[in-house]
Amino acid sequence: MRLMLAEDSALLREGLVRLLVEEGHDVLASFGDAVSLLEEMETRRPDVVVLDIRMPPTHTTEGLLAALEIRERWPETGVLVLSQHVERHYAAQLLASSAERVGYLLKDRVAQVEEFLEALERIQAGGAAIDPEVVRQLVIRSTHKDPLARLTPRERSVLEPLAQGLTNTAIAKRLHISVSAVEKNLHAVFDKLELSHTTGQSRRILAVLKYLEA
Repeated sequence: MRLMLAEDSALLREGLVRLLVEEGHDVLASFGDAVSLLEEMETRRPDVVVLDIRMPPTHTTEGLLAALEIRERWPETGVLVLSQHVERHYAAQLLASSAERVGYLLKDRVAQVEEFLEALERIQAGGAAIDPEVVRQLVIRSTHKDPLARLTPRERSVLEPLAQGLTNTAIAKRLHISVSAVEKNLHAVFDKLELSHTTGQSRRILAVLKYLEA
């Protein structure tokens, strides 16, 4: 896998580079700011870009804005955004157009090497990788307008790993149920969220977007 990194913490940036190279990946370039990353993207296209949300000069949304620009200009390139804290609004912005080739992980997740590498592979393959903690906080957040309120506990338990980007088989393995049971519950979720079969749109992606908006 060919990657580019943008992370203002030199220690974390170099650690990521070393990890990825040791795992056999090709790190094309690494930067401490988002502007340099975008300039390099003009000439070279990695499979996946990994970048922090908050970077110089203001340490607010430079990384997020760069991620959104990459998704718009080079949709074939996957984007994995790292964040220090759960910021639901940013996750929703990233997924506003689609939940393909995109990821949002907390920086603590990087320490879980296998999960981090699995997230990169999932994104490269065209899927999504949303941090379990982000999903957990979305699950416990509820209001009287919550469109997920109609879901049963089992349906919510299936939707949660779906929002993380897992396949039906992976969901079944995690929940210790059959694949057919996963499919049955997902169909119920789609129906309750009023996600009809629409040409050119994935109900899985629409369900994740609805989940993040809830």
